[in-house]
Amino acid sequence: MDKEISAFITYLHNVKNTSANTEMSYRRDLEKVQHFMELRGIREAAAISGKDLEEYVKYLEENKFAAATVSRNIASLKAFYHYMVQEGIVEADIAESLKAPKIEKKIPEIMSPDEVVRLLEQPSGNSHKEIRDKAMLELLYATGIRVTELITLKVSDVNMPMNFILCRDRNKERVIPFGSAAKNALAKYLDGTRDEMLENKASDVLFANCSGQPMSRQGFWKLIKYYAKKADIKADITPHTLRHSFAAHLVENGADLRSVQEMLGHSDISTTQIYANMNHNHIREVYAKAHPRG
Repeated sequence: MDKEISAFITYLHNVKNTSANTEMSYRRDLEKVQHFMELRGIREAAAISGKDLEEYVKYLEENKFAAATVSRNIASLKAFYHYMVQEGIVEADIAESLKAPKIEKKIPEIMSPDEVVRLLEQPSGNSHKEIRDKAMLELLYATGIRVTELITLKVSDVNMPMNFILCRDRNKERVIPFGSAAKNALAKYLDGTRDEMLENKASDVLFANCSGQPMSRQGFWKLIKYYAKKADIKADITPHTLRHSFAAHLVENGADLRSVQEMLGHSDISTTQIYANMNHNHIREVYAKAHPRG
């Protein structure tokens, strides 16, 4: 299957303009299928049957893989076989009948406003690292962007006079405003700290790590874990927690869903709707506690 998987990833990249993370996810899923089939003595993609794919899905379910993981693997198989039928590599789409398990939508974990303040106040020193960390955390909460979008921002994407960033999501662009706290933290970082940290002075990358290279996802992940622990926040905080908190706090304070959807870059407003549902639940809890006959 090596040849077919590589050709499929190339097709995704060149024709579908998928991101590197999406391509990596597809490759990882399909290589697991390949390994499973090889253990059963099947080495050619054309030799795999619909029954074999059903056995693979059964294997995932019996080994207690999460429903979301099983669904993602099925989606990868469906995309792969759709491509192979389209290219004439196989005659029949044997993945078409695979059924994904029902996934219960989980309520996102969000931080309270007090927890956000405590987290953002942690990098308070004047070292290059803390000035950079403060700017990154403030900008992440101010804009709700994804961690990949944060670490790939360029200086040219930041409009300081107008208080907004230009965020590129594959082929789409969106403009997201930020407030005075993020602006002040960014201004302090851009006033000498960035140049001191960056090894390649000609680079347009906004955030550098302590080695002078562009910040990595893993590096920022460790950074946010460190400050969450320092702030004595017991919940498991991730970069995406700040994104969820950004959206939930906006909706709770009256922002309309369409605007939040645009800032988050959601293609479907039903994805954004979950934050409104959370707000309704919060209102019900407040009513139940506060009303004399609640």
